[in-house]
Amino acid sequence: MERGPAGAAPRWRAAVGRGDRPHPATPPSDTHFRDLSPYADEDPAVVGPWLVEGAAELAGVLGDAGPAARVWTPLGPSSPAFFARRFAHETLVHRADAALALGVDVAVPPEVAVDALDEWMELGALPQMFDFHPHRRELLGPGRTLHLHATDTPAELGAEWVVDLTGDLIAWRRAHEKAAVAVRGPLTNLLLLVYGRLSVDTAGVEVLGDAKLLDFWLERVAFG
Repeated sequence: MERGPAGAAPRWRAAVGRGDRPHPATPPSDTHFRDLSPYADEDPAVVGPWLVEGAAELAGVLGDAGPAARVWTPLGPSSPAFFARRFAHETLVHRADAALALGVDVAVPPEVAVDALDEWMELGALPQMFDFHPHRRELLGPGRTLHLHATDTPAELGAEWVVDLTGDLIAWRRAHEKAAVAVRGPLTNLLLLVYGRLSVDTAGVEVLGDAKLLDFWLERVAFG
């Protein structure tokens, strides 16, 4: 049975949650994710159950650990909630990859899409991201603000984000404010745009203002 990276990822995270490693402050090896070539011809009939089993294993481990546990995360010690949220949104985006490849609609519950964008903003604004991606410092400058506005959600959901690049760090907030460039469109399309799954031309969004700043930002903040 071929067991590729897609199914191994939740098992790797489950090992983190269980502490299956010599030193709990460090992660288990992830070298088996580095070369994807052996998994190019996996059988969908095998991969499907393998993915479901891995997700169930991860959910069980995180549930057993509980929110008060302390586990390794890429950003320092944290709770299992980090991996629960991260893996939920990672799975969401890869499910969107499959849907886009098949040419079918990507359906995401609005609350999930909003939290996915919140998480994307939170991770991207962490100061240590400049250490991982020094080129992101090029984004900072006077007058550089962006506004993302979902047009298909109720007002109480607050599906609007302002990205502020005018200071020493990347900042963001949920707000309706005038910005150098505004992007308006369906919530799921905005999510797939910032994740690089759709382009400005294919996302069905309206761009108002400095389109070059939007392109520059999207290029510099590509996830991964």
